[in-house]
Amino acid sequence: MKLRFKRFVRLCKPFTPLNQRLLRKSAFLPRADTGAAAPECGMEAPNITKVVLLACGSFNPITNMHLRMFELARDHLEDTGQYRVLKGIISPVGDSYQKKGLVEASHRLEMAKLATENSDWITVDSWETEQPEWVETAKVVRHHYEELLALEQKSDDTDTVKYAKKRRIEENCFQSSSHQKMRDGPQLMLLCGADVLETFGVPNLWKQEDIVEIVGYHGLVCITRSGNDPHKFIHQSDMLWKYRKNIHIVHEYVTNDISATHVRRALRRGWSVRYLLPDAVVHYIQESDLYSAESEQKNADVVLAPFQRYTGASSS
Repeated sequence: MKLRFKRFVRLCKPFTPLNQRLLRKSAFLPRADTGAAAPECGMEAPNITKVVLLACGSFNPITNMHLRMFELARDHLEDTGQYRVLKGIISPVGDSYQKKGLVEASHRLEMAKLATENSDWITVDSWETEQPEWVETAKVVRHHYEELLALEQKSDDTDTVKYAKKRRIEENCFQSSSHQKMRDGPQLMLLCGADVLETFGVPNLWKQEDIVEIVGYHGLVCITRSGNDPHKFIHQSDMLWKYRKNIHIVHEYVTNDISATHVRRALRRGWSVRYLLPDAVVHYIQESDLYSAESEQKNADVVLAPFQRYTGASSS
């Protein structure tokens, strides 16, 4: 066995030092997580799924924790040996969501762009903020997944007939099976904190079919937060339990309880928020004079858009 290993390492000399280290760890040994043999020298495993992470939310303002969620999710998924994360997308909600204290989308977009300007894989998308009405998260996920498929189609030089056929196959596959998916291209997953996961249980905040589409078809990456127990919540929900294999729970062992709500409170009181937000975002907030006692009362008497749509409630 030793002779065979030495001979294998000599054959791999042309590869980079990093590849050689990886080969020393995996050559001729079964993978601990799957039991499958490691791929041959210089080849990527054929069962690796490419993933794009999408985070939707207020980002009011964007914090360092929002950015950390992407890094934690990427590490978790890639450590399984089953995924390779290609890209992260931040999609701020539009003004028509009408959440209390929500500053204008133009400001939130600009802050998100400033926060990610040094990232080589996290981007900011304005599509959701440009819609005339509030858009359900499921529709935002659908939009970005369709864009992902279109990009994949373009890169593969696939004709329109084949693209349409692929969409039909995927839709039929989702309808016929709650766990199995038939996908050739990248997968889009919704990224969120455990507090967002628990809002699935708030009456009239989410449509049940939207939750099924997001979790059952696309998948969810959930970052743990202090005070939330996502495992317990999933256990108590029959629907989430049904799709539990599509929910990736990521534990944040270096606890970080930065909250945009707490940041806004600190800003209203004139306290420093440095190191809670990227410096460029702090400077933008100061220059634009955002987050005052007055701005926090914006939409205070307005019913949140989902409640208006699903219950017919109107603002007082």
